[in-house]
Amino acid sequence: MGLKIMEDTKDTTENAKEPVLSPGDLVRVNVKVKEGGKERVQAFEGTVIALKGKKGSQMFTVRKIATGGIGVERIWPMRSPAVESVKVLKKRPQKRAKLYYIRALSGKEATGAKL
Repeated sequence: MGLKIMEDTKDTTENAKEPVLSPGDLVRVNVKVKEGGKERVQAFEGTVIALKGKKGSQMFTVRKIATGGIGVERIWPMRSPAVESVKVLKKRPQKRAKLYYIRALSGKEATGAKL
């Protein structure tokens, strides 16, 4: 009986709609934020710099340049209940799997776009 429950859970997680992300893509992640007793949706837009883990427990890292030129990175599990949606705004193919070198760049170079 326990095996059947695990199979049902596995089926629902595999059928979950996940975005096809790759490093370098410009994405907008809508995140649920709780403030006091209220809940709202906040957008975080930036470049995917890393994908970690296997298909079942994959995580992705998004980096954006905030006000004042300060870099901000956030890491989310692909199936996090806090993530409402992930939309790929622009596909930017890269030749590397991890774009950590972007941390040292500034200006347009730091967007991950090919110049």
